[in-house]
Amino acid sequence: MSEELIYLSDDELRDLMQAKLLKAGLMEDHAKEVARHLVYADSRGVHSHGSVRVEYYAERIAKGGTTIDPDFHFEKTGASTGVFHADNAIGHVASRKALDYAIDMAKETGVGIVGVSQMGHSGMLSYYVDLAAQEDLVALAVCQSDPMAVPFGGTEPFFGTNPIAFSAPTNEDRPIIFDMATTVQAWGKILDARSKNNDIPPTWAVDENGEPTTDPHKVRGLLPISGPKGYGLMMMVDVLSGSLLGLPFGKHVSSMYADLSSGRNLGQLFILINPSYFTDLDTFKENLSQMIEELHDNKPATGFDQVYYPGELSEIRYANHLETGIPIPEGIHDYLTSEVVHFNKYDQADAFAEK
Repeated sequence: MSEELIYLSDDELRDLMQAKLLKAGLMEDHAKEVARHLVYADSRGVHSHGSVRVEYYAERIAKGGTTIDPDFHFEKTGASTGVFHADNAIGHVASRKALDYAIDMAKETGVGIVGVSQMGHSGMLSYYVDLAAQEDLVALAVCQSDPMAVPFGGTEPFFGTNPIAFSAPTNEDRPIIFDMATTVQAWGKILDARSKNNDIPPTWAVDENGEPTTDPHKVRGLLPISGPKGYGLMMMVDVLSGSLLGLPFGKHVSSMYADLSSGRNLGQLFILINPSYFTDLDTFKENLSQMIEELHDNKPATGFDQVYYPGELSEIRYANHLETGIPIPEGIHDYLTSEVVHFNKYDQADAFAEK
């Protein structure tokens, strides 16, 4: 049976999460950025990357696995390239700062490519590419994660969910945004299903025997999208955001839960392109807006009421949540409003264990 939902405004949810992260030990400006990011996810219906993550972050911060006063350093390696050394800060903050360097270079030289080295979990990639699109830039972001997906034809997890996000500006209020895990679903979706006691489709994951499961509590491996195609994409992401930055790859990427007193050393890569270096910017945006209109005019298939452009459903959910409030499971709300920093349930846990 699904847990009761509590509806909160953007500000209410942001304040609760920020307060909890501050109580865990995060600096105020860092807590603000993380809370802003998590509200972005929850308000767009991507609850796997929203408030469900706060307790995990709080426990890692409290136990020293997140550098709360990091020594950030940007190493410019070329006219359009650089590495942002994150000192195992919380990933949302490190990635946001690294993105600014990529934006500046893309505006100056036409392209900005910045890797983020040695960071913690960075949340929802569409948050970053959305910001880049608002600067009239085309953006691609990739990020490695710890091994949770079985390779095509295999039975043991090797790569992570290794997400990819893309955005492009239009003449509309919102850009085109595409954000996906290279698994059928992100691990956070499993966590969200667990928190709500919901079943999952049998195409998402496998149990300890490698068999499809609908029980989120029995998941022991995630499946790549479209078999060998998703498998290839997750390897590509791992190379671009891990090996390219001299960081661990594949099954050697640090566990999210194995030791919350140590940093994650994760990698992420931003590739930003300035359309004005390739074509007329206004024409580019107008063409993409026309693309959206023509997609909307495309005859919908049976069972669909309309063809939507990538990211549009998230924006529709966001608009709805502005009116109704953001739905949060009662258990998460109880935690956020409590005096407890964390319940000591993540440290040393197996990646797929109950939490």
